Amino acid sequence: MAENGNGSARLLVVSQDFEVLRPLSAMMKSNFWQIDTASDAQTAIDKVESGIALNLLVLDLPKAQGEGLQILQSLRRIRPTLPVVLIGHPDDVERKQESIRMGVCDYVVRPFEDHQLEAVILENLSEMVDKAETDIASDGVEPLGNGHFFIGSTPAMQSLRANIALLADVDVPVYIFGESGSGRQTTARLLHKLSIRSGFEFARINCAALPEELLEREIFGQLAVGATASPIVKRGKLERFDKGTIFLDEITEMPLRLQANLAQVLQDRRFIRRGTSKCIAVDVRIVAAGSISIDQAVSSRRLLADLARHLRANELQVPPLRERREEIPFLLRHFLHGLAKRYGSPKGDFTPAVIEACQEYEWPGNLRELEQFVKRYLIVGDEVLKFGKSLREAKDETRDDGLIAMPNVHEAISLHRQQLNRIWGHKSLRSLLQSVKEETERNAIAVALQETGWNRKAAARLLKTSYRSVLYKIEQYHLNLPDSSFFQNSNGLTSRNIGPHRDDHADQFAASLPRKAAGRSHKR
Repeated sequence: MAENGNGSARLLVVSQDFEVLRPLSAMMKSNFWQIDTASDAQTAIDKVESGIALNLLVLDLPKAQGEGLQILQSLRRIRPTLPVVLIGHPDDVERKQESIRMGVCDYVVRPFEDHQLEAVILENLSEMVDKAETDIASDGVEPLGNGHFFIGSTPAMQSLRANIALLADVDVPVYIFGESGSGRQTTARLLHKLSIRSGFEFARINCAALPEELLEREIFGQLAVGATASPIVKRGKLERFDKGTIFLDEITEMPLRLQANLAQVLQDRRFIRRGTSKCIAVDVRIVAAGSISIDQAVSSRRLLADLARHLRANELQVPPLRERREEIPFLLRHFLHGLAKRYGSPKGDFTPAVIEACQEYEWPGNLRELEQFVKRYLIVGDEVLKFGKSLREAKDETRDDGLIAMPNVHEAISLHRQQLNRIWGHKSLRSLLQSVKEETERNAIAVALQETGWNRKAAARLLKTSYRSVLYKIEQYHLNLPDSSFFQNSNGLTSRNIGPHRDDHADQFAASLPRKAAGRSHKR
């Protein structure tokens, strides 16, 4: 797609109505669109399966009640991420609701003006561009579409980018290796984008996620028996993504028999589907990936020598995140903004201390682990990282009512850097996040108990959880009644402590809970 977001967009219009096709011809010229048309379901399916790069599907629903949704269902199964705009009739209320449930992005009701249809198409094409762009602009960031991006801000990644560009010009198989989560798929997508095949589809197959029979069917297709007992050919990705790129992730997990078949495809550019005798010519680029180098894979008998021979000359290594720490500040903000948008949370930002600590961490799970850390940070409400208080210090400042005394904003800023640097040294990332979660949960329960005068049923309703859960948490976190027999809530109202009968035998139930390890003191 061109830089303006709408130019050079490619649309597939499925319609038999001249009143729909006529205005699209004028729109094509004024917007520089490429428009393919199909008058029936089979033609549309064949075009989508051919692997051409489509940006939008415009489907004119036929008047027949079920036919249009069957077409839509088939097309969504083949290309689930392809945006769809439907044209329907005003009395098609049920079909409209069903199509929205199936993921249609927009709906145009007849009769409509030409400019209305054009506005809907333009709006959806613009949204696609916005989605493909990263939330934070950077000179070293290269958007690849579908939320993927390549960052070339470090010397290691700049060197990788240069090698990708060299291999992109030569239409040969490529092997990419690197640690899990380091960006092997991103590397493959950039290779596809820079190659002469960029106008066609990119398909990914995870060889470790599928059993042998299903993996063979996914790659090579199968000969199945239809409802009429006649054989039906179901094409695999080698045929469906003709002229495109197929990315075989975790190739070392592929059974050796299928590796032999794949080596034959790379050698002859054709194969014979099991159960048939017809030789099928294919024109795709194979990009394979694994966590170890080709030499290691061959020596450990995880990669067939014949297949390795085709891949060995074109090997790319993706460095782990710990070798490109300069990217971490950008990645943190990118993930934070993207996840905040997904969950409808305030974007916020990380303090310099958090960024510094993240740059010091080794990140054995690479980008995948970093994204999970940001997700937990956003969801949990990280009091340790935001307020600069470790769990031990906070406990030292516990008030009589069971609440943790939080510092004010100025104290938080001054304590933040020292505290985070200290706790990061002896706590793993997982244990740090767990302590944060527990402390936040303890605070919330203590606040609810104070607000309700320690009426535990009322506290459960306030927290929107079960009464039994509140009793367990009180026992788990050793929350104790204050010495005073009166409580004052945030509204200035007081309620008297009326002893063990205040919420229906709660104390009797709590007493029946299993105690912690012997020797732990409990205040009463």
